[in-house]
Amino acid sequence: MTSLAPLPAALEGVGGIDLHMHSTASDGALPPAELMALCHARGLTRLALTDHDTVAGVAEAQQAAQALGLRVLPAAELSTQWRGMNIHVVALLPQGVRGSLEAGLVAQAEAREARAEEIARRLEKLGLDDALARAREQAGGPRPLGRPDFARALVAAGITPDIKTAFKKHLGSGKPGDVKAHWPFISTAVEWIRDAGGVAVLAHPLRYGTTRRKRGLLLDDFTAAGGEAAELISGYQNADATRDLARQLDERGLYASLGSDFHFPGGALAPGSMSPAPRSAVRPVWMHPALAAFAAA
Repeated sequence: MTSLAPLPAALEGVGGIDLHMHSTASDGALPPAELMALCHARGLTRLALTDHDTVAGVAEAQQAAQALGLRVLPAAELSTQWRGMNIHVVALLPQGVRGSLEAGLVAQAEAREARAEEIARRLEKLGLDDALARAREQAGGPRPLGRPDFARALVAAGITPDIKTAFKKHLGSGKPGDVKAHWPFISTAVEWIRDAGGVAVLAHPLRYGTTRRKRGLLLDDFTAAGGEAAELISGYQNADATRDLARQLDERGLYASLGSDFHFPGGALAPGSMSPAPRSAVRPVWMHPALAAFAAA
């Protein structure tokens, strides 16, 4: 394993790490090797490639990272459902894909294909002809389709002026293109991750538009299911909200993770770009015993 300085035992002031990024293996714009080159150029040293419901890009990322002196943790961002909401869970997988997670990822790919077909049917009713083919053209390859591919198809067809509007009008939460019935319950996904010897991390808890109370219920159910961490930092976010989330994690004994949720160059986020972590008693996720080798020198 590449020799690096060990990661600190506290979140405050940490740098050079990004545990949430996407490549062309899902809905990111850069191939895994190019993403690693960008991370290296930005001074990052420890990374997790968290493509949606797949680890297809991890081997390429690790090979490129090794040549650059970076350390990459196998990972994936799993789509789940909780109380009628679409919730994402990041699987940090130091031992790779094992056990029930293998079949789980196959099921996720099948669910994603069924979801894409349903999104296409709904968008065709809104005027996007041949929606599935148009989204596939935007994807530029055989990978599973996601909502951003349909968003780009809506923009290319002139139905919406930009991707943000596509999500706001057609693909965001509660809109016609927000299809989530095919995903497993959050407890099932957590079970897959634990069976693989991984750490289950609740992705971007501040982004679901819930009240503080409902976010607490989500954290409670996630913890009860065996989830052990949550993303305290996801890109740029309000400092007061971050401190409040830190209190919620501390109350439940959860570890804290952080990441940019990077998808494409030129946007607001780049690899490693995120709000600073506040002073907090919450332990960084890399202090989890399963991630000791990743955090060590």
